[in-house]
Amino acid sequence: MQEFHYKALPVDVHFGVGKSAETKDILLQHGYHKVLVITTPGQEEAGRKLAKELQEICAGLYPHAVMHVPVDVANKAVEFAKESDIDCCLALGGGSTIGLAKIIALKTHLPIVAIPTTYAGSEMTTIYGLTKNNLKTTGKDSHVLPKVVIYDPKLNQALPAKISACSGMNAMAHAVEALYAKDKNPIISLMAIESIKALKSSLPVLVKELTNISARQKASYGAWLAGICLGSVGMAIHHKICHTLGGTFNLPHAQAHAITLAYSVHYNRNADIEAMDRLAEALDVSSREEVGLAIYRLNQSLGIELALKDIGLPEEGPADVARMVCDSPYYNPREYNYDELEGLLQRAYKGLPPA
Repeated sequence: MQEFHYKALPVDVHFGVGKSAETKDILLQHGYHKVLVITTPGQEEAGRKLAKELQEICAGLYPHAVMHVPVDVANKAVEFAKESDIDCCLALGGGSTIGLAKIIALKTHLPIVAIPTTYAGSEMTTIYGLTKNNLKTTGKDSHVLPKVVIYDPKLNQALPAKISACSGMNAMAHAVEALYAKDKNPIISLMAIESIKALKSSLPVLVKELTNISARQKASYGAWLAGICLGSVGMAIHHKICHTLGGTFNLPHAQAHAITLAYSVHYNRNADIEAMDRLAEALDVSSREEVGLAIYRLNQSLGIELALKDIGLPEEGPADVARMVCDSPYYNPREYNYDELEGLLQRAYKGLPPA
């Protein structure tokens, strides 16, 4: 066994059906009395409902989070937080909302409490992102890690089937790349495999039965584990591709992750034999040569759009993405090959199987 380093994330996690009803008590237990609720415009109504439940400890609602955290949106939110008399940011939503709360925390050192309503996983990480001039950059800072995360599978029941599926596959991408991360370790790999299995079994059920609380619980559990993976080890080529698709072309985050994962995994299928053999087992396929196709077929079964062109990537996109990824690469267990990468991205653009 190789040497490794493992550091547990210092997050207070509350998990259970109906657990969000205890939000006020949990906030008070942590000493928060002036809480700013943050949402996207689409979840403003849910934010108002939560603010009402918080009663006197709610200091206001800020429903202006948007995808990929554009720098101008972030700057306005930071100024609003600085001018407000608050002691905590409560992020209700998915990656967009939690991402905006993280930038506020980065600039003000205000603590974050997160209530995820998707399966994005960013609530369990010290990673933040900003988009400026069509370029998405990421960084790490301990101040952006939420102090408290409240998982309530009931809150995910309002997610449409398409968003549930894409968000769940986005979470699976975190777990998959944790298996072959530069700083992988056996504890995180165990969590990654458990996450992949939980998501693979629950997502096909919940897209057909949106209110199936058992499937929602299992998907939330898988997403939580995937979030720990994302927050504990580095990512690789898949996340570099998706950050480029989102930051440069403004493609929807979860859909880009869901579509691209099959091709990223296929690219790395022979790069880390142990990791890919474990992934093949988790996906119930006979060899690592089939892992990309297995994910592609899972996407098909979930009704996910299969072509990057259908979610907004222009015709020249595959070549541009391949160039940008190769010019400024993340760590990956195999070298970046422009021609092979462009070829896979062309297949992803058209929605063809990875092999």
